[in-house]
Amino acid sequence: MATQIEVDKQQELDQLSINALRFLAVDGVQKANSGHPGAPLACAPIAYLLYHKLMKHDPSDPKWIDRDRFVLSNGHASMLLYGSLHLSGYNLPMSQLEQFRQYGSETPGHPEYGDTPGVEVTTGPLGQGFGMAVGMAVAEKHLSALYNRDMYSVVDHHTFVLCGDGDLMEGISHETASLAGTLGLGKLIVLYDDNLISLDGPTELSYTEDVTRRFEAYHWQVLSVPDGNDLVALEDAIDKAKADTTRPTLIRVRTVIGYGSPKAGTNKVHGEALGVDAVKATKKNLGWPEDKTFYVPDEARANWDTIKPRGKKSHAEWDAHFAEYKTAYPEPAAEFERVIAAKLQAGWEKSIPTFPTDKAVATRNAGQIVMNAIMKVVPELFGGAADLTASTKTIFKDSPSSSIRPQAQSSM
Repeated sequence: MATQIEVDKQQELDQLSINALRFLAVDGVQKANSGHPGAPLACAPIAYLLYHKLMKHDPSDPKWIDRDRFVLSNGHASMLLYGSLHLSGYNLPMSQLEQFRQYGSETPGHPEYGDTPGVEVTTGPLGQGFGMAVGMAVAEKHLSALYNRDMYSVVDHHTFVLCGDGDLMEGISHETASLAGTLGLGKLIVLYDDNLISLDGPTELSYTEDVTRRFEAYHWQVLSVPDGNDLVALEDAIDKAKADTTRPTLIRVRTVIGYGSPKAGTNKVHGEALGVDAVKATKKNLGWPEDKTFYVPDEARANWDTIKPRGKKSHAEWDAHFAEYKTAYPEPAAEFERVIAAKLQAGWEKSIPTFPTDKAVATRNAGQIVMNAIMKVVPELFGGAADLTASTKTIFKDSPSSSIRPQAQSSM
């Protein structure tokens, strides 16, 4: 058991590492004179806890298939993500953080998939990341059902989301949250930056719904963390989220937008650079050198650097696990490797049926015939149609749903 001195020392190191992340964001936004410093100042403890301790990821291989996913749905807080990736050891050098929002850089104003190592999805329009994260959690559950065997869990990861009020206001969050609850996506964990502030002012100007009851009605587990700076409470909530494998979880985290700045708790810190004087004041308030920019103390750097060997170790353990799985189950292992490489089975197109030219076939009927013909050679084919499959015919005839939904008659 750690002594009180050791606990205090670790807390100091945690705070130093969190503030390093905060001020990379503040300095990046200030240098660009454009961006959103408020959310990074508030949510740096969340990002630090996820990247530094709780997420399974390997910075040396951002495409490792069984990594945990992190989606920044409130994409305007992009400097929080870029700072986390840089400090975690992804291939995103400090020079790129210094070029935040500049043409041609790897650090655009909103995260862009393919431009920046470690960015999982493009998030600009609010709510979009939330919806894509639900899709990613669906994929995890689908792949695990197809390929996991006995003691071999080759697909076993979580999808974490950071979202804000704006995300939850959007219609897409309502629709996809409902679907996530219906499907029981227990490995989807959403951390809600509940700061009571929007760009125009207090959220009560336009957003007064009971978020907890809304998500409970969607069959989610809803937890609350009263102070976004409390790492112990945050970790406890995330542990509880992981423990409930039958429901997705929303964690309401009460934060202070622009934490530590003279404009903290107001809409003035949401979408513009703090300004030279306010930056200095913020650094002074949080015990940071006022005259240094893009600065990471050696102790904080060393602390963040511990992620890389842990990530490689987790990855190596998964590789060894998969090698055993491949020996025990060579056929599904080979198919899994092909699917994750996004390569279709050789000759798959030969299974596509042809239709007589002298007889008209409704497009929806033709689509169903083709789907059912190729499903055996394209097992990765996946889709959905809400509750309209009887009409749209987008369903496999041998799927469980087909036995409970009558096939409606339709005309061409």
